Amino acid sequence: MIQLENLTHTYSSEQGKNVAVDNISLEIHKGEHLAILGQNGCGKSTLAKHLNALLLPTAGRVIVEGMDTKDESKLWQIRQTVGMVFQNPDNQLVATTVEEDCAFGVENLGLEPKLIRQRVDEALATVGMSEFKEKAPHLLSGGQKQRVAIAGIIAMRPQYIVFDEPTAMLDPHGRSEVIQTMQKLNKEENITIINITHFMEEAVLADRVVVMDKGKIAFMGTPKEVFRQVERLKALHLDVPVVTELAQAIGAETGIDGDILTIEELVVSLCR
Repeated sequence: MIQLENLTHTYSSEQGKNVAVDNISLEIHKGEHLAILGQNGCGKSTLAKHLNALLLPTAGRVIVEGMDTKDESKLWQIRQTVGMVFQNPDNQLVATTVEEDCAFGVENLGLEPKLIRQRVDEALATVGMSEFKEKAPHLLSGGQKQRVAIAGIIAMRPQYIVFDEPTAMLDPHGRSEVIQTMQKLNKEENITIINITHFMEEAVLADRVVVMDKGKIAFMGTPKEVFRQVERLKALHLDVPVVTELAQAIGAETGIDGDILTIEELVVSLCR
């Protein structure tokens, strides 16, 4: 489990201090898929960087599987436990071929070459990139690059992976590839997924959704609990999934469920 206990993070500049994360307490449970939503500047990316000690608290604590991120002796172990995938995959690709890039992080763990080969092969297979292992990363599409970046993380066998707006720079096809990979890692590999996003269609796939505003947690719940609060979301300048808004608009006339989150659910409800 990852525990945030009264976490506060303040940035200092010539203009003064900016509280990006303001006294947040949250537990992230093993095996869950958590989505964190919020407008730009709400503090969600700052929060994400605390989960594997890329940032340290100004106040409060972050505990990762019993390890305090402020404990320098635990940093290496914390960063093996929690992997990070960032918005721009080009910032995480460092080698001349896909398989060399995937092996980069594992080699730094000091593992035997045979085990490195096994982990790289398994990681590329997991993200569906085995056939591209000898290709140069710069020749790949955006979605493929992001999948290679994910493979490099999962080869290190983390228990948690934090995705910091991983689809923001991708086209719809690339987004679909990455979303499917996240779902597979969570459901089949039992890796805890924390997805920092502003895409509602991604958030509906999570087990739990946290909505942030001005550095604080505004509210949280299951996707159905969160997205039925349309007016509250709009007050925070957030949208709801289009299909949910449609279902609520026609619900009174058709008798369908107003808590619909996906097109598939809407079709089933209309057919009834």
